[in-house]
Amino acid sequence: MLTKTRDLRTGRSVWQDKRPPRFPRHEITGDTQADVVVIGAGISGAMQADALSTADFDVLVVDRRGPVRGSTPASTALLQYEIDQPLTKLTRQIGEDAAIRAWRRSRLALDSLAARIQELSIARVARRDSLYLAGDVLDADALAREHEARRHAGLETALLNADMLKERFGIERPAALLGYDNLEADPVMLAAGFLRAALARGARLAWPVEIVDLDTKPRSVSLRTREGHRIRCRHLVFATGYELPFGMLPRGHKVLSTWALATVPQTRRLWPECCFIWEASDPYLYLRSTRDGRVICGGEDEDFVDEDKRDALVERKTAAIRRKLGELLPQLSTEVDYAWTGTFGTSETGLPTLGPMPDLRNCWAVMGFGGNGITYSRIGAEIVRAGLLGKADPDAEIYAFRS
Repeated sequence: MLTKTRDLRTGRSVWQDKRPPRFPRHEITGDTQADVVVIGAGISGAMQADALSTADFDVLVVDRRGPVRGSTPASTALLQYEIDQPLTKLTRQIGEDAAIRAWRRSRLALDSLAARIQELSIARVARRDSLYLAGDVLDADALAREHEARRHAGLETALLNADMLKERFGIERPAALLGYDNLEADPVMLAAGFLRAALARGARLAWPVEIVDLDTKPRSVSLRTREGHRIRCRHLVFATGYELPFGMLPRGHKVLSTWALATVPQTRRLWPECCFIWEASDPYLYLRSTRDGRVICGGEDEDFVDEDKRDALVERKTAAIRRKLGELLPQLSTEVDYAWTGTFGTSETGLPTLGPMPDLRNCWAVMGFGGNGITYSRIGAEIVRAGLLGKADPDAEIYAFRS
């Protein structure tokens, strides 16, 4: 097994209310060749296929389940430049220069992603500001220091005191930071749009295909499917999300369980400006709205990956999220239309691991951990494309594998 199989999600997310997207299927009935094989047909693999096909690579995407059937439908899709790890804390971990570069690259990646979505006309997205509430990780004083650090890095942010927060948003907390111009999207629609754009340029999509073995050579990679077919490529990209290559976590990473819900539609009760809301707490509550007036809210993360244990907690975790949501915004209805749970990853720094894999020639991995998975997937697509074209990405070392 190249990747560890997981039961990635349980329940039904709000994105699964529509008919699943359909794609033309490439059948692998014998030995096959491609410039690049991408393992994984979720949002990360879709971005890889789009980026590499625009660079004239012959791309083959394979998936053991099928396109957009893994973790992607479980995403709550708050596409933010703000990293889970506050800039002040990340500075202490990796130094000021690297921390600022990571935050700035996240901002650039989000804007690049928005531009790409607009260019391809693949999905409807909305710009949303982001309200970061004081909590047990950063109190009001620490938020003030975070505010100064972000502005020093060139990232405009407003610091709101308790009175300003109550008057503008109706929320009672000691303080908050207001960030600007994040993205709200449907992750299934995004992934489908990127895949279709790549297919229109000649990329191929094959499923169900399980890769069970690989052999790396100086200028190529040879793959073997469960059915015994051989696929030969110049480069291999793992975009397998939380089903990790060889089941191995990069240093500083771990896999967790999380829970989320979507309420009934309630357009008239939503909070002013419908900004994203999340907390400087551990674990943190986060929420967004949808076009039809639902509230998507998640959190209550737990440090384990036992799928049966995770699924057994759905009722209790949903009740806890409802309670917290009601306390934060009492005007909302917390009546639940959708509830789901899933596996996700995090790291000590809040940064992903992206780039060439140690000891595996011509193999790359995009492990977009944490609450910024889709934004990180964009960075991963940029880093891999630059690498395969023989160019150096200026920030690649920030996200490189650590031994």
